[in-house]
Amino acid sequence: MKKKAFRAALPYTLPICVAFLFLGMSYGFLMRSKGFSFVYPMCMSLFIYAGSMEFVTVDLLLSAFHPFSAFLLALMVNARYLFYGIPMLKRYKNCGWKKVFLIFGMCDEVFSINCTVNPPEDVDKDWFMLFVTWLGQLYWVSGATLGALLGYVIHFDTKGIEFIMTALFWVMFLNQWEDKKGHLPALVGLGGSFLCLFIFGSQNFMLPAMVLIVLCFTALRGSMIPEVEQ
Repeated sequence: MKKKAFRAALPYTLPICVAFLFLGMSYGFLMRSKGFSFVYPMCMSLFIYAGSMEFVTVDLLLSAFHPFSAFLLALMVNARYLFYGIPMLKRYKNCGWKKVFLIFGMCDEVFSINCTVNPPEDVDKDWFMLFVTWLGQLYWVSGATLGALLGYVIHFDTKGIEFIMTALFWVMFLNQWEDKKGHLPALVGLGGSFLCLFIFGSQNFMLPAMVLIVLCFTALRGSMIPEVEQ
C-alpha cells in the first residue's frame, strides 16, 4: 500500500524537486553569505518550512530584536494558508495521525497537487497525500542544506540573490493570471499593495497591505475559495 502510494506520488513531485532544489540552494547560499553555518538553513527549513518567510528571516536574525513585529510579519506573509486550509478541511478529514504533518507540510506546490489530483483507485489517498507532502519538504531541506554546504567552498557575489523569491512570485502570478478566468484575487492583491505603498511608503507598506488583503479575502471568501474534489 505504501509503496504504491509512493510510486504514484513521486512523478507529481518531480517539478517541485527541480524548483525547490534550485530555490533551496539559493537560500542556503544566502544564509552562508551572511555568516550562518549550514545548521541554520537546515533547521529552519525543517521547522519553519516556509520559503518566503525563511528568506525574510535572514534579515530578521541580523536586525534588532522586535518579536511582535516578527510575529506579525510571519503571520501576514503566511496568511494565504488560512485560505488554502479551508478547502482542504474535508480532504484531510479522515486522515488520522497523518493530518498533523499534512497541515504542517502544506505549501503552495503541495497544495496544488493534493487539492486537484485523485490517485488511482488502488492507491490509498491518505498515503498519497502524505508522500507528496513529505517529498516536498525533503526537496526543500536538501536544497537549503546543499546550498549552505557549497557556500563553504564556492564563493561569489550574492548581492541580489534574495530577489529570486520576488521573481518566483511574479512567475506564479503570471501563470495564475493566464490559467484562471477570474482575476479578482490577483486584482485585490495588487490594489491593496499599491494603495498601502502610496499611503505608508516602501519601508512600511508590507504589513498594512497584508492586513488589508486578508480582510478583503475574508469578505469575498465565498467567491474565491476553490472547489475541491472530495
